[in-house]
Amino acid sequence: MFGAKKITSQEPTLYATRSDFCRIFEKSTARLYLLSFLLTADHSLAAKGFIRGLEDSAKSNRVFREWAESWARRTIIQNAIRMTRPRPTKGSNSSSTSGVSTDVSINVPAEITEIVWLPAFERFVFVMSVLEGYSDQECSLLLDSTRGEVSAARIRVLEQIGRSARLRRKLVTIGPDQKPLQADLGSDLPLEILSHELASA
Repeated sequence: MFGAKKITSQEPTLYATRSDFCRIFEKSTARLYLLSFLLTADHSLAAKGFIRGLEDSAKSNRVFREWAESWARRTIIQNAIRMTRPRPTKGSNSSSTSGVSTDVSINVPAEITEIVWLPAFERFVFVMSVLEGYSDQECSLLLDSTRGEVSAARIRVLEQIGRSARLRRKLVTIGPDQKPLQADLGSDLPLEILSHELASA
């Protein structure tokens, strides 16, 4: 009557399993590949980064299930860094696009092309800090740089994007039956759409 109560129910595991990560990569294939491509600026490297990200995530131990998607995105970023090894550029007017595939603009929307043609370090900083929401401290640790270098790179990119956005608006011909390009996109900055897609993955 007063014996120990036998516990028959078992609480579900709190940690993500290999199957959880496989489902995440299957469900978000397009968005995770896009993240890899924006970072590497090369379709071949992006595919390798995606596959390695899946493999690394599946091998991960003790990752809370609610953090699994963020962890998957982090593995994509870490693999892109290992493959590309972005380093801060000297000076504030760098236009280097080393490592960018020459056919990257084929069938790629203009707002994505604008990102992948950025110098490697600036590209990583923009994607990680602006699109993915990483802090300057996180970016500096992952990119093996200083917070000052990260902040300066982000400012350069945002200024460049601002200038090119204004230029595109000036170049749009508005006929009697045409709407401005920006009105179609619903934003003064087309990259906000891309940012939203990445953030909601």
